[in-house]
Amino acid sequence: MKYGNIRNIRKELLSDNWYTLNKVTFEYQREDGEWETQIREAYDRGNGAAILLYNIEKGTIILTKQFRMPTYLNGNKDGMMVEVCAGLLEKGNAEETIKMEVEEETGYKIDQVEKVFEAYMSPGSVTEILYFFIGRYEDAMKVGEGGGAEDETENIEVLELDFKAAISMMQSGEIKDAKTIMLLQYAQIHGIFDQ
Repeated sequence: MKYGNIRNIRKELLSDNWYTLNKVTFEYQREDGEWETQIREAYDRGNGAAILLYNIEKGTIILTKQFRMPTYLNGNKDGMMVEVCAGLLEKGNAEETIKMEVEEETGYKIDQVEKVFEAYMSPGSVTEILYFFIGRYEDAMKVGEGGGAEDETENIEVLELDFKAAISMMQSGEIKDAKTIMLLQYAQIHGIFDQ
């Protein structure tokens, strides 16, 4: 018996203040073949991209630190998060977006990136797919201070960290951001610094 079909999808816009939040009512076919009505909310903020910048010779990576209000509301005492560089896609192009975000947030101008995977980050409530990249950086690629786009009120601090120190920060809970943990673990599993 085939199951998992959906039919009679109805959307109701609940909010479009920042991005869009829809209430979705639909019928879902269960494993026994019966149809049941289900209701979910789906938040659409677009898709995004994230990158781990690394320097093999120095054994370092570039991360960012910025205030994240939702984490503050959920127990993060100062609201500060250490993260890989990331941003929402502009015009749907993940590779071009991440290169632009790197320069805006970190001040490094990179021209080579490698897509390593993609993932739904919170599939129970958010539509976003995040495209994950890695990219090499060198000191000579530094063309600006970074800190984020002035019109986006990001106030980003740029951190250059030893890769092993970043792994320790992940293990101690100093790094709690999922996309950052995923890329740090990717770098570990694939031995990026073992070359």
